Formats: sequence, C-alpha cells, structure tokens
Amino acid sequence: MRTSRISQDTSKLLNAAPAKIARTTRSSLTNFSYKPGDFKEPSTDIEDVVPSKKRKREATSRTPVKKSPGSVKVKTEIEEVAEFSPVKTIIKDLKARKPPRQVKNEDGEIKIHPPNDWAEIYAVVKDMRLHGVAKNAVVDTMGCESLGDDADPKKKRFHTLIALMLSSQTKDTTNAATMKRLKTELLPYKEGAPFGLNMENILAVEPGTLNQLIWSVGFHNNKTRYIKEAVEILRDKWNGDIPNTAEGLMSLPGVGPKMAYLCLSAAWGRTEGIGVDVHVHRITNMWGWHKTKDPEATRIALQAWLPRELWHEINWLLVGFGQTICPSQARKCGECELGLRGMCKAAERAKVNVGRKIKEEKIEDGHIVEEKIEIVDLELDDVPVNAVV
Repeated sequence: MRTSRISQDTSKLLNAAPAKIARTTRSSLTNFSYKPGDFKEPSTDIEDVVPSKKRKREATSRTPVKKSPGSVKVKTEIEEVAEFSPVKTIIKDLKARKPPRQVKNEDGEIKIHPPNDWAEIYAVVKDMRLHGVAKNAVVDTMGCESLGDDADPKKKRFHTLIALMLSSQTKDTTNAATMKRLKTELLPYKEGAPFGLNMENILAVEPGTLNQLIWSVGFHNNKTRYIKEAVEILRDKWNGDIPNTAEGLMSLPGVGPKMAYLCLSAAWGRTEGIGVDVHVHRITNMWGWHKTKDPEATRIALQAWLPRELWHEINWLLVGFGQTICPSQARKCGECELGLRGMCKAAERAKVNVGRKIKEEKIEDGHIVEEKIEIVDLELDDVPVNAVV
C-alpha cells in the first residue's frame, strides 16, 4: 500500500525520540557553608543568592515576537481613560517622570536629586497602609520586630536577631509560629533553668533537635548551623549580647546588610541604613525610582536621596504594601490608589479599568467621599546625600 509523502513525514515526526531536558542545580547554596574565618567581610542574606526558579525559554521559529506599541495604540489608550479628568493629567505627567539624577551645584558639589514625584507616591501608599486597603498586613502583627519579649531588653534583642535569621525565604506567619515553638518547647540547658528561647538553651540544644524545631522555615538546615555558630560568637565576643553596630551584626554567619540594618534599628533604636528585602527591591524598581539588579544596589540607590527619617519606615511601608496589594503575582491594581489615579506605570490596565468603574458606581451612589492626602513638600537642598547612584 502506497502512502503519500506527507504521511511519511508525519510518521517520522511522531516516532522521533523526545529531547533530553538538562537539569539545573542549586550549587550557589554552597556559598552558605560556614567555616572559621569566612566572615571577615560582610556576609550575604540567604535570599539574595538563591537562584531564581524562572528560566528563559529559548527562542524558536514559533516564538511570538513582542513589538513595541505604535503611536496609534498609545493614543487610543490615553483616550479611553480620558473620561476621568484627574487621571488624564496624571497620565501626561508619567511621561515626564524623572529618575534620581546627579546634579552639580555652583560649588561643584554633586547631589542626587530624587524622582520628581516620589513624595506624592509615598504619601498615597502610606495613606493606604494606615487607613486604606493595605492597613491590615501580616507584617504589622507578625513581623520580626514584634516577635521579641518586651520584659527583658537584652532578651528582646536576642529574639529579634533570631527572628530575622529565621525569616529568610519564609512567610511571616510561618516565622511567627516557629518563634512561638522555640519560646515554648526549647528545653532548659540545666535542671531548674527556664524553658524557651535564650542563649544558654540554644548553646546546649543538639543541632538535630534545633533543626526539628525550626523545620518549617526555609533552608532550616543552613539556619540551624548559622544560629548555633552565631550564638557561640555572641557568647565569646559580645558578652552574651548582640552587636550594636552594623559591621558587628554582619560578621555573624548568614546575616547580611538587610538583616543587620533592620536588627540595628529594631533592637538598638539606631537607623544607619535601609533594610531592603525583596518587596522593597521589586516595588521601587517597578515604580521606576531606579534600575538595580539586587537588594544591596537598591539600598545604596535609596540611601542616596531618600530622607533619613524615612529609612526605618520604608521597609514596613513597602513590605505591607507588597503583602496586601502588590504581591509579585496577582497584583490588585484595581484596588490600588496608585493605579486608579494613573500614578503607577506598571499597573495592569484591565484591572485598573474595572476598579475605576466600580469606584465610579460607588461615587454615583454616594458611598465614597473624596479623600484628600496631605503631601509635604521637601526642598531638594534638604535631601541628604549619602551615596552616588
């Protein structure tokens, strides 16, 4: 029986063996192995070197090519939202948004001018965190700063450090539950001593037992080793207390700049740097405040122009905003005031249009009263210059 050429080619394709898929490993996690003398330089927070799970797909002949929108499409998008007169003005302003820039004054001194609309964005987000849809974030009640015992300041400082060391790649709810377990189930180091989370009990507990107590947090095997080693350093070099400097905190295994600055501010009341986690890094880049590749670069960029009195607050602000309104997946742009007012260039337009329609219907029914947000004007000369972007 004769078959056509097309049938023969089809059979060859169907019988072809599938291509082998290369496996990837997390070899970069070996950076966390602790050896004496490894921590002369500031160490790195664990989440900053964990490889991304996302892999770029190789381009094929069938891969669609994304083309930049033409002028006609851009014009149509602006006309569709032009019904909202306040938004129309803001959309025009988005094109004129300027990122931080170096400016040399008459004396030849270089200063960093902040993004021209940062104060307005900051005020809107803060209002959402205090009074709006983002006010009930998990970090408000289960953040590391709230997990220490208030009765003893020294003990609270120790709890804050341990909570931060456990928090990498771990949800706040899981971290809070793990801290509670340590406080109630960690056996006393000797008969008659108190149960719970203290330095003596951590020194005495077997690594395997500690690992079982913290098994629910991310990378618990590494963290067991870090905590045991760190507590020995605290006993031998810091008289049983935690370091009161960022450099001292970063000398501990597994503690990088983010943890160090957050711990220094929460435990000692000293704000010397910004604690930049994945939320702060992702959201500020999304707003176009800078283009940085990692949290440490974001910290340096922000400290160059953000007023120092906001350094401690911005972590709380954006972590809560990221948890409630702007997570990395399934962002709620239709509920976000930045999206509704046309202030976020990364907002998903379909969600924003639905949110505006719902809000317009509520306004017509008399359920919403127009909110007024006070924005404090900051002179450029008053913005501190601590680094060059």
